[in-house]
Amino acid sequence: MADQYAYSGDDKRPTETPAIRWDEPPEGPVLVLLDQTRLPAEEVELVCTDAPALVEAIRSLAVRGAPLLGIAGAYGVALAAVRGFDVDEAAAALASARPTAVNLAVGVRRAQAAHEAALAKGGDIRQAAAAALAAARQLHREDAEASARMAEHGLALLDELLPGGGHRILTHCNTGSLVSGGEGTAFAVALAAHRAGRLRRLWVDETRPLLQGARLTAYEAARSGMAYTLLTDNAAGSLFAAGEVDAVLIGADRITADGSVANKVGSYPLAVLARYHHVPFIVVAPVTTVDLDTPDGASIEVEQRAGHEVTEFVAPQVPVTGAEAGGGIPVAPLGTQAYNPAFDVTPPELVTAIVTEEGAVSPVTDEALAEVCARSRRVAAG
Repeated sequence: MADQYAYSGDDKRPTETPAIRWDEPPEGPVLVLLDQTRLPAEEVELVCTDAPALVEAIRSLAVRGAPLLGIAGAYGVALAAVRGFDVDEAAAALASARPTAVNLAVGVRRAQAAHEAALAKGGDIRQAAAAALAAARQLHREDAEASARMAEHGLALLDELLPGGGHRILTHCNTGSLVSGGEGTAFAVALAAHRAGRLRRLWVDETRPLLQGARLTAYEAARSGMAYTLLTDNAAGSLFAAGEVDAVLIGADRITADGSVANKVGSYPLAVLARYHHVPFIVVAPVTTVDLDTPDGASIEVEQRAGHEVTEFVAPQVPVTGAEAGGGIPVAPLGTQAYNPAFDVTPPELVTAIVTEEGAVSPVTDEALAEVCARSRRVAAG
């Protein structure tokens, strides 16, 4: 296939609106989110004044992506503490907002633990709230640092597996700065390859049913000046068959103790295609996404989303004549049932490597993952 199918954006500026930020206006502290449901049509910020507002933002996917959910969860606990709400109640609501994404609960627990520790040491409510906020900010910084290290390790792995550059990378869903305190996970690796002059093309899966690839990854790729091409999810097989894919890079919402990977639905079929066509299938995720308490993929709770996301078509920010406000255009007969899992699970035997900030794990085994997690804990403690 000729390169004229690739699009390279002229605007090389990353978005100037951060995906998440803590702000302290005169009326009181707030958590400000870039509303990802409004992209790419417009960059609009969503202001959360309490945990319930943040829970709704998480469930509506205004804020999304495993690492960013962890950061949001921690800030949500801090927001409840600073504003004088019930911290434990807020933490419970936040942790259960997206059951598959383990980072969310990790972030919530971290800020909650800091809050509890401050109280246990005799601190007052204000000191405990300050401790929760400090924990959230520290997690935010750590994620940015982890993103940079994952990009470095991921690019080194690509160069090892695919010497000579000219990488043609297929990615699924959205894994850039919109999901991270830094430049992302899998997308950060592709971006590093682009900056090093070793990315020939980024293939961007549209990603059904919510089009995170089309709306968000293409948006980030264009603003970074990357050569990219958008495709429907079910066109990926033809790309592999034509020999147009050198590697698959995806993120993860949960990685179990045995190395099973939960990610946006459509990831598992890519792993099967990659194995058949002898293409590396690489998962990029911070250590916080590894959940050693979940033994295997069968133990993961997979979120089921509303059927109307499949049976109706909604164009973001485009008014549709005849469509109900907030609804969409029906594309299936009335009453049609839809199977709409948010994620699928890829078994470890189909994963070439898992790249974390502590390095790459390959082959993917429970022992290797446990060692990476232990190494991460030693670094944090040291």
